[in-house]
Amino acid sequence: MSRMKSLIKTSFLGGLTVILPVAILVFVFKWVFGVVARVIQPLTNLILIKSNLREIMADLLALAIIITVCFIVGVIVKTQIGRFIHTSLENSILKFAPGYSLIKETIMQFLGRKKTPFSSVALVQVFGNETMLTAFVTDEHLDGSYTVFVPTGPNPTSGNIYHLESRFVHQVDVPVEDAMRSIISCGAGSAMLIDAYRK
Repeated sequence: MSRMKSLIKTSFLGGLTVILPVAILVFVFKWVFGVVARVIQPLTNLILIKSNLREIMADLLALAIIITVCFIVGVIVKTQIGRFIHTSLENSILKFAPGYSLIKETIMQFLGRKKTPFSSVALVQVFGNETMLTAFVTDEHLDGSYTVFVPTGPNPTSGNIYHLESRFVHQVDVPVEDAMRSIISCGAGSAMLIDAYRK
């Protein structure tokens, strides 16, 4: 009887782990398409008035127009004049708009154009001597300096923030997950950090 209950439970959970992610993905796509359709509705209405297309086709055409416009703007911004206009506009007007900076940062991280916090591991010298601490680079500044977070083991959610010159920050090619495991285990497994630093 217990084996039967276990079989039913594992089968149900197995089916749930397959169906639930697909259902959530479909729901998210449907929601995103609905939001986009509402945003481009004025353009869709204009296309419907000027042509005999069905609404779904008008939506797709409006979306294609928006993608084309984004592409053209992207090409223009890559030129020296376009970059100058964009920078001037951003510094003089856009950066003062409430929420603009937050939205821009979020979009850049979502599109992979900006490194997310905790995206790279480093060994840092915060005491001006040979002592090195395991850290995560959280920001890089225009002058080449870094902001790093040095967690305390075995709890990586607490720690200290340091602002260091680049010569005190030695980034190492080690996965963040492995560095986290080393911190949680109070330094066990740190050999990979040292090996990566020496390479």
